[in-house]
Amino acid sequence: MNQPPNVAAKEKTRRYTCPGCAADLAFEPKDGCLACPYCGRKEQIPSSLDDVKEQSYQEYLGQSLKPTRSLADNALEVQCPNCGSAVVFAPPSVAGQCPFCGTGIVAQPKSANPVIAPGGVLPFKVTRTQAVSSIRSWLASRWLAPSALKDLARQESIEGVYLPFWTYDAYTVSHYTGERGEHYWVTEMYEETDSEGKRNTRTRQVQKTRWYPASGTVSRWFDDVLVPGTRSVSEGRLNALQPWDLKDLMLYDPAFLVGFKAQCYQVPLSEGFEHAKGTMQAVIRGDVRQDIGGDEQRIRQLATSYSAVTFKYLLLPVWIGAYQFNKKVYQVMVNARTGEVQGDRPYSAWKIAGLVLFLLSIIMVLIYLGHK
Repeated sequence: MNQPPNVAAKEKTRRYTCPGCAADLAFEPKDGCLACPYCGRKEQIPSSLDDVKEQSYQEYLGQSLKPTRSLADNALEVQCPNCGSAVVFAPPSVAGQCPFCGTGIVAQPKSANPVIAPGGVLPFKVTRTQAVSSIRSWLASRWLAPSALKDLARQESIEGVYLPFWTYDAYTVSHYTGERGEHYWVTEMYEETDSEGKRNTRTRQVQKTRWYPASGTVSRWFDDVLVPGTRSVSEGRLNALQPWDLKDLMLYDPAFLVGFKAQCYQVPLSEGFEHAKGTMQAVIRGDVRQDIGGDEQRIRQLATSYSAVTFKYLLLPVWIGAYQFNKKVYQVMVNARTGEVQGDRPYSAWKIAGLVLFLLSIIMVLIYLGHK
């Protein structure tokens, strides 16, 4: 088995300079390489033929998950004084604004705390220009949003951030007891009163269900159950950004972080697996219902064992903007692989009131015309 990332050999130096003019390079999503913002020179990131490896969940728990290194040798970390999110960046990037709440970060950066090193990364593919254009189109299509928010979105920059995710693989065996329901129909007689007040006897078909005991065993192999490792963004919003093209994962290299920020995981590995179990259980219950068969199913007891559990720690890319409006924070995110936009936005009370008045006026006109 591969040596765990937290005990891997020391990584190479993390400063990437242009061979032509000695300026700092930054990762360019458009071409997938390091690019010089001054002379335009481009340097390819050395690629590896190795796949992103699964790590044994039980072995890592046995090691107490002691992290021993940061995302890059020169990585700096700063914590937002408003929402508490910690972000990591590598020079020449600066702290700037918190990508999760829009608060200006003025605290002195410190050396990044050591973490379990990521095994894989999806590099940025959507450029900043493309992301800004997508966000503007998204806001423009929501006409009940306050105009001030749209103006703010044009002025504020968005941040490129790698968010932490866990993936889990597991083989499950589930034993269940329950009941299988089979429908049948019976003819019932009933009485109803007609328009003349007379009582009439009629018949109708009524569906009934017979229940039979059921028990059995189902098994399934789960692959790459994705669990967010961040608490700074709602899980529902992250789920809406899917799908992620995990088949294109690359081995983590600090070069991908240059020019972007990254968030270290806030959800521990073991907590993430408990969350993954909930996702698996929803699928398993579907398997049980299919195994029971019939027209309806009742699951009385369900016990699942998990084996061959492995995990990956990944960094997935988003463009994110956080806007403060009327003392509330609204996030807008772009999947930096597909361009999918998801976000929050406030509603304009004036626009809603105007819409209500407009609809009422149309109703009043229709009523007036109907009485003429």
